[in-house]
Amino acid sequence: MADFRKLDRAQFDLIYDSLKINDFSRDFLYELYGYAEEGAGELAKANTLGLAVPINPVYLILYLVNETNFFLGAKKRTLDSIKEDEDVIRVIVSTALDKYYTNEHLNFQNETKISRFSPLVSTLSLYVNFVLGVLSRYKKRVPKQTLLTDILHKSFSIMKAIIELLCEGFDTEAFSTWRTLHESECILILLVKNGDEVIKTYLRHLDYSMAYRGVIASKEEVDNIFLEIKAEMKELELKSKDMKKFIEYGWLRKIPGALENESFKYNFRDGVERLAGLSSYSKSYEMASEIAHSSPLLIYSKNEYFLHLVLLNLYESFFRIENIFSHIYLRSISKEEANRYLLMRNVYFNHLEYIYQREKAFFSKITDNKKNA
Repeated sequence: MADFRKLDRAQFDLIYDSLKINDFSRDFLYELYGYAEEGAGELAKANTLGLAVPINPVYLILYLVNETNFFLGAKKRTLDSIKEDEDVIRVIVSTALDKYYTNEHLNFQNETKISRFSPLVSTLSLYVNFVLGVLSRYKKRVPKQTLLTDILHKSFSIMKAIIELLCEGFDTEAFSTWRTLHESECILILLVKNGDEVIKTYLRHLDYSMAYRGVIASKEEVDNIFLEIKAEMKELELKSKDMKKFIEYGWLRKIPGALENESFKYNFRDGVERLAGLSSYSKSYEMASEIAHSSPLLIYSKNEYFLHLVLLNLYESFFRIENIFSHIYLRSISKEEANRYLLMRNVYFNHLEYIYQREKAFFSKITDNKKNA
């Protein structure tokens, strides 16, 4: 039988304080929690849900808080007005319990081949969380000052999303998400490699994009931007039908040698990816694009293949992007902090390199078997 003993008040207060929900009545929430525990005990005795697991009090409290807040907003009631309303309390508690059990203990799970506790992802997850913690201390979303760190933050956030998708068994969805990571990585490489002039042009094309999508409120500013766009397109001998791709990729013209290359085009594959030196990923990128657009590959793919393909591509992107992060980070910290970081980096990079090489060998083996089948 599961243990449904109610938290004592001191234990409850510790949870309440740690959740930082000070705008919610502490006493009333404790009362709700007591009713919920009683209800959970009754369900256990009746074996209604076939469950024999302890309740996670933090999750149950969060369901109660959010269910109450939703009820207050939907019914336009005040907290004081429902404290004595037994019918409302009964609805809140029963709904919170239904959601707790269904979402936490009866949650649908895809067939998974990897656990979040596996070193295959737990080591990488540790490192990604560390980097995101560091980047959260930087100024953000001021493009003219923070463009590179903003792209880094988004890239590591995408890595975190990919890891979580893999752990939930969503391998093809993780692969289509890697496609976005690959795009961000290619752009980051070009901006870091080519410096201020290219960054300045990239930022101007962000203005072009906002004008094109109607985000800029000032009509005069929008008109001036379109005059600028048309003048630059004329100089480059581009036609009006090319406006959208010029807005998205026209900044590439500032990269030395780009326009002299006969294979250059204003697109991702023959522009951004090629100039970034990552054309070896074009087949993977094309496959990920097919999945993103709901091709039969999405529906009938073999998850094991994509699991290992995603892991390889994710690790390779991580190594390159972390190298860029490392150079930026080391320039902005004290020698003491740098030494601590480098010590951690050396330890976990050895782990990550070992895991990557093992995955690479395994993926080569399963693809060779597929060819010979």
